[in-house]
Amino acid sequence: MVWLVVALLLLWLAQGPVVLLLAAGLLAVPRVRWWVQDRAYVSRRVVAWTAGVAVALALAVVVVPDGWLPIPPAPGAWAGPSYVGRPASPHPVPAEEVPPNPHRSAGDPADRPGPLGLQPEVDTAWFGLQRCSRIELTSTDLLVALCSEREARSLRVVDPETLRPVASQDLPDVPEGSDCDGETFYLDATDRAVTATGDRTVVAVRTSHEGEPGLETEPTWDLKPYVPYGDCLVAVAPDWSGRVWWASRAGLVGTIDPATGQVGVVDLREQVGHDLAVDPGAAYVVTDEAVHRLVVGADGTPQPTWRSAYDGGSGSAPVLTDRGTLAITDEVDDRTGVRFLARDDGRTVCRQAVFEEGEGATRSTLADLGAGVVVANDAGYSSSRRSLLGFTAGAGVARVDLVDGRCALTWTTDAVSASSGAVASRPTGLLYAWTKRPSLTGVSAWYLTAIDADTGRRRWGVRTGTGLLAANDGSVVLGRDGAAYAGTRAGLVRVRDRR
Repeated sequence: MVWLVVALLLLWLAQGPVVLLLAAGLLAVPRVRWWVQDRAYVSRRVVAWTAGVAVALALAVVVVPDGWLPIPPAPGAWAGPSYVGRPASPHPVPAEEVPPNPHRSAGDPADRPGPLGLQPEVDTAWFGLQRCSRIELTSTDLLVALCSEREARSLRVVDPETLRPVASQDLPDVPEGSDCDGETFYLDATDRAVTATGDRTVVAVRTSHEGEPGLETEPTWDLKPYVPYGDCLVAVAPDWSGRVWWASRAGLVGTIDPATGQVGVVDLREQVGHDLAVDPGAAYVVTDEAVHRLVVGADGTPQPTWRSAYDGGSGSAPVLTDRGTLAITDEVDDRTGVRFLARDDGRTVCRQAVFEEGEGATRSTLADLGAGVVVANDAGYSSSRRSLLGFTAGAGVARVDLVDGRCALTWTTDAVSASSGAVASRPTGLLYAWTKRPSLTGVSAWYLTAIDADTGRRRWGVRTGTGLLAANDGSVVLGRDGAAYAGTRAGLVRVRDRR
């Protein structure tokens, strides 16, 4: 009987939930059930060994530091391909030369190369049940991750080679029941992590000291006198002068002068749910009702210069594109679309519908390709739990370009990028998305998929994990060495070409 249990366990690990369904079906047959019952004897020794192994594994999880163990896979290791497609050749995507923000670290992420699919290696690091949805790259190529577990938040400096945390610092918890996730931050020019916390403050946390990784809070700006209890901070970003812009859920938009601590605030009286965008002259905020352009007045207070209303609410943050435009998503007549607006006066330049009526939605940041953007469909995906047992969210990734003042739907692919959107690499001409392949056997298999930015063709994909712990609720981040990083619901994953 023991050999039968072992065989069933191995089949389950290899092929996934379908094995348990088949076993349950066989037990419904009386002759099979009677045969099993006649031999259903488990010795005390087997029970003791099983309990011992379970206790040892539990102790290992508690005792072993974060990052020293790989993320445990779910059953179904052999149920799907580990790699599909073939390696790609670089074909750079042209874009306007834009001077980088002098108060941000590491330059434009879209200017970094990504993996080409040359025998890609997948490495993972298990952080328990911490979800690291926001990751940034310092000027010295360290990873800074904002990780969460329920209401708790922490900053972690991670070695990109070992994927192990080398420094950690807890942040104030997000209030229980709040509709804010407390997951907004950026790295400034000195590699400090500037983040909005759950107690309505903005803090700057040093990530290194004398060349060695280490976290230490430096300035703290208390916004409780300006942001009332019950509201929360949802966005922070620096402008070209060094001011820190911030936005609250209830529609308060403000600036902080780091040199003096002076705070200026304006109330838009509209809900804000996304990051804001900043160019050399202004800041752009998307609310549930409109897009706003704001500048800093003579007294340091934000001053709105235009408001452009739109229908349907935006599922994405504003993205600055070529030719003095910005792009957002909206929903008109139950159909998702990409809208381009002129940054100087807020007029709608054009709008292009994407995906099918009633079958499109997105909350992911648009991928910037200069003259166009790429939008991923995550309709029906409220969390990674909704896509268990092989089910997926709405399918579709689409590119929309601005051509001669008109919108053009360049291509659409049926890839399923349920939560991470897509990230562009202009040097390689590829888009990278965290995708899921539908599975009739009930296996939730996740892949890093490379999509050709010119044609929408899926060039290659490598399996990064299976099950709930491998799901990604953040974005893919590219390193300067050609690696791709992503946070899952249980740690970090790195994909890079074989060296």
